[in-house]
Amino acid sequence: MKLAIDSGKLLYALGVVFAAAALLYFSRDVVFTLSITVKAALLFLLFVALFLAGLTVKRDVLDVVAFALAGVSYIVFVGYVVIRYGPSETGTFALLAFSAALFVALGYLLREGIITVPRRQAVGVAVGLLLVSVALVGVDAVGGDVTYDLTTESSVTVQPVEDGPNPYGERERRVGTLTASNNFVFTRALSLPSLSGCLVGGDTMPDREPYVSYEYPGYAQPDTIAGDTTRTFPIVADLQIDRNRTEPMTYAVERGSDCSAQRDRPTLLVSVDSEDRRLD
Repeated sequence: MKLAIDSGKLLYALGVVFAAAALLYFSRDVVFTLSITVKAALLFLLFVALFLAGLTVKRDVLDVVAFALAGVSYIVFVGYVVIRYGPSETGTFALLAFSAALFVALGYLLREGIITVPRRQAVGVAVGLLLVSVALVGVDAVGGDVTYDLTTESSVTVQPVEDGPNPYGERERRVGTLTASNNFVFTRALSLPSLSGCLVGGDTMPDREPYVSYEYPGYAQPDTIAGDTTRTFPIVADLQIDRNRTEPMTYAVERGSDCSAQRDRPTLLVSVDSEDRRLD
């Protein structure tokens, strides 16, 4: 049996696949520093524009391609909203049920010829969608990004630990707080800067540098922050103490990254990687 392949339709299909990949990549928040709110809005506006194109373009099978791209953009939009906004199970079910009803209704109206959009009117709507998209991106650009503010404790005290094979024992202590602030109305991605720490000063110091990390609520790292919201995240460090000590040991805590600095007393330096982030 001779297999006949329509080369034009094959290329159309490949175009739809690559468009879907581009939309998925766009939704990963790794390109274009846009807020989550604006990205979701742009995905929905793209769905409307492509569906409108499918109604007005009747040449070859371009209308089918436009409808396919519209469906892909809507699926990415729904997935993006569910992942980034994290609605409840009921909210997710309602969104999926509404989407199913929407596409069934659109399919019925399309097949019955009820939906008709004159070309001139379609162009006007497309221009309006473009203007709205540009306005959203412009407002988002001037709205400011998430800011991060690090504050440290003045000092922390580590109590002696029990005997053991390791010459040093370890205690986790809270050494500071990072405050993330989103002063604009749009929900934005939350990307906490990485932390590191080192010990300076004192005659006898542990060989291993302390591990500095965030203490997340519920042990889940948050990745979004709503508009006009401030969130605080405790910073903890694993501090060591000589097992032979009988008295508590106090470490001063400072913000800094020069691990060759000299101090008169044992000091923990906490540094923050502020690359590509606004850090106060």
